[in-house]
Amino acid sequence: MKMKNQTLIQKVGQFFFPAVFINDTEENIQETERLIKEHNIGGLTFFHSRASAATNFESKKKIVFNDDSYQKIKDLIVRYQKAAPTPLLISIDAEWGLAMRIEKTPQYPYAITLGALPESKANLVYEVGKQIGLDLKAAGIHYNLSPLADINNNPNNPVIGYRSFGEDKKKVADFSVEYLKGMSEVGVLGCLKHFPGHGNTNVDSHLGLPVLNETLEELMQNELYPFIKGIENNVDSIMIGHLAVPSLNDGKNTSATLSKPIIETLLREQLGYDGLVISDALNMHSVSKLYDTKGELEWEAFNAGNDILCFAENVPEGIQAILKNASPERIEESFNRIINAKEKVGILFTDTFTSGELDFEKASALNFEIAQNSITKIIDNSNTQLAFEAHKNNQLAKLSLYKNTENTFFQTLNSKLDSPEFAFESLEASDIKSIANDLENFQTIIISLFVPKAKPMNNFEINDEVLGLLSNLLQTKKCIIYVFGNPYALPIIPNIKKASGLIQVYQDFEEFQKNAGIQFLENSVCNGKLPVNIDLH
Repeated sequence: MKMKNQTLIQKVGQFFFPAVFINDTEENIQETERLIKEHNIGGLTFFHSRASAATNFESKKKIVFNDDSYQKIKDLIVRYQKAAPTPLLISIDAEWGLAMRIEKTPQYPYAITLGALPESKANLVYEVGKQIGLDLKAAGIHYNLSPLADINNNPNNPVIGYRSFGEDKKKVADFSVEYLKGMSEVGVLGCLKHFPGHGNTNVDSHLGLPVLNETLEELMQNELYPFIKGIENNVDSIMIGHLAVPSLNDGKNTSATLSKPIIETLLREQLGYDGLVISDALNMHSVSKLYDTKGELEWEAFNAGNDILCFAENVPEGIQAILKNASPERIEESFNRIINAKEKVGILFTDTFTSGELDFEKASALNFEIAQNSITKIIDNSNTQLAFEAHKNNQLAKLSLYKNTENTFFQTLNSKLDSPEFAFESLEASDIKSIANDLENFQTIIISLFVPKAKPMNNFEINDEVLGLLSNLLQTKKCIIYVFGNPYALPIIPNIKKASGLIQVYQDFEEFQKNAGIQFLENSVCNGKLPVNIDLH
């Protein structure tokens, strides 16, 4: 197909990447096919279902899980590509793999876990990028809207947290670049987000507009550093965040997504970036409610400097608004960037849209190696020796929080430290009082805390009753705690400093649990380092 010979209206269609949903109705699917055919749209951004999309805050629709989602997305991609006058660039948000959106697909560790790896193991981050890239290609996806280049320097951040490599700007930059290089190696496009940096905010931009009060000089020193490194390493695309930076925008609280000074002046001119610029999802409430006229938001986002309009909800109106207001030169610039990206992933002259199989074994081996190198010792009072002595005197018990006693961590320990086991699974299924009474008889307790949620809302969903139990045990017993989850959960545990041992494991994957058990029994060195500053009270 001769791309350059497209009409102006066909070229404008290429800027639109509406959201599509794997678990959609046939009616919705046909509507998307019509949109693709009629408007020559450039690509799609896949989500699991309408209930899982970022706008599901009001409706609170229940997410229904489907074991065949992976096959569904493959079939849908083939179907949508067949409807497309110009091959579609298929994108998805797969920060920790397809599993972020699709059941029964390989899941890799969160960025915060990778951030615990020593710099000498940066090759593992490259491997994660590469494996995620191969998984995406197998499904027919060419463009991963990852990784985050946000520096997580605000523990109260409701939306970045575990999705960032941490608060060390150099490590965030280096690991972002490794992840991008891994994907690029297998021909998948990457994306640094959320420019100019979403880490030091305490508002969720899905719901409201976060404001960064730093000056340009302060941003250059910190937030912008990973983006600059990405630009030096030819990052394929940069996503603009829905956050306001008044110092870059004549003192105005305008979202960066709609700000010419932030995209055209800072990113393009001052930082010299000429790659693809993609907006964050235009359905997010920090921007979606700004304009009454359909298509105006899409025009404003394009006018500010975005090439790709992600999750655009008003495609026909947006196309008309851009045609009416934009210069042919500006349309040509964005069109060429999108076509170059399509050329890079090789979709312009092929009829095959999916390739390869998912490799669960390789994913598991990689996760195991990451677990070996990321586990972090925070408090150590000869944990292993303490447990073996207590075991010899029948004074050792194990307590599992939010998983039953059949967990892999306990099973690994049981080869040498078989002892009475107790579990709290939920307030409905477990009796905290009877657990507390039973533990009275033991001096030393190995506690596995499987943090229920990765996001900090409502104390990571850790029940007050559990926090009370932990507080009491930490004051009266020798407690060795292994935390499988977000390290930001540590400060909410009362008396945590009184722990005899505290080990941060980050993920609850089987590979991480097994490694934690081996590390405990062998008292092996922990190479991981906390990627964020944690203030233990």
